[in-house]
Amino acid sequence: MLYLLYPFSDQINVFNLFRYLTFRTGGAVMTALVISFIIGPRLIGWLKSKQGEGQPIREDGPEGHFKKKGTPTMGGLMILIATTISTLLWMDMSNLFTWIVLLVTIGYGLVGFGDDYLKLTKRNPKGLSGRMKLAGQFGIALSAAVAIVLASANEELATGLALPFFKDVLLPLGWLLFVPMAMVVMVGSSNAVNLTDGLDGLAIVPVMIATACFGLIAYLTGNAIFANYLQIHHVPGTGELAVFCGALVGAGLGFLWFNAPPAMVFMGDTGSLAMGGALGAIAVATKHELVLVIIGGLFVLETVSVIVQVTSYKLTGRRVFRMAPLHHHFEKKGWAEPTIVIRFWIIAVVLALIGLSTLKLR
Repeated sequence: MLYLLYPFSDQINVFNLFRYLTFRTGGAVMTALVISFIIGPRLIGWLKSKQGEGQPIREDGPEGHFKKKGTPTMGGLMILIATTISTLLWMDMSNLFTWIVLLVTIGYGLVGFGDDYLKLTKRNPKGLSGRMKLAGQFGIALSAAVAIVLASANEELATGLALPFFKDVLLPLGWLLFVPMAMVVMVGSSNAVNLTDGLDGLAIVPVMIATACFGLIAYLTGNAIFANYLQIHHVPGTGELAVFCGALVGAGLGFLWFNAPPAMVFMGDTGSLAMGGALGAIAVATKHELVLVIIGGLFVLETVSVIVQVTSYKLTGRRVFRMAPLHHHFEKKGWAEPTIVIRFWIIAVVLALIGLSTLKLR
């Protein structure tokens, strides 16, 4: 919205700042952070008054989680509100990619909200059925995948799959293969972040790290000069996604203030599904779907641990891990929660650096 002030820069020089993507991205970070600080205490107080006993605790979960009983959930509303307002304030309103990613985020947040609401009202940790949740996620992903292709200037590029570490390779998938692949990326990313959200601060920091990386990737892919220099595929218009990424990072920082151990609020599926879906949508739009697997490798590890655990138990009756997802396995082994969280953060940083290296190593 503030971008609309740029045409008046001839009369007021300071308005010229709003044409710079870097300035608006920084503004989005700070705006979302301030909004989170303002609404955070009130929102947490409101959630406490409405939820009573707070988020249901799994009876078969680690013993240390029972002391968290009474902590409210749905804190993802804070992230959604701050991200949405900040993005709308600083984005170029004519940019379709930003609208698509923002709507995916809100849509996945609504799916998560429904899941959290049922958990609280039914006092059942399961919430929405798996089929209903996936139906909502795939429906949103289908609309987003089609919209991303239509919003792209080059359909051949839009429906192709770029390979990291290769400068000119683009697998021509076409509509028939690209759309399902894009849907899997968005739904998979959303659920992977959701599985990682199990300890105070565990999910939000890796999400911020991945989002910051994709903010840089969006800026570079949207800039013809930088894209040509780095020999990555130039996707006109995606640079504006850096503003959204900035808003999400700022909102994440604000949420972390209240989610730091001991957490005053949990993000719930409202936040985790929304942020994971956002990362997936940005990866699809910027043609870095496979790089998301590297940068978001921590989320992949958590998801694989669940798949391995379920598969092993069904086939052999034995469990590979003491408990899945992976962070619960280490809890069962006696690791302190802060130790697990910080070590997982370190892993997220290392994987992010490896993912960013694909921009140059070609």
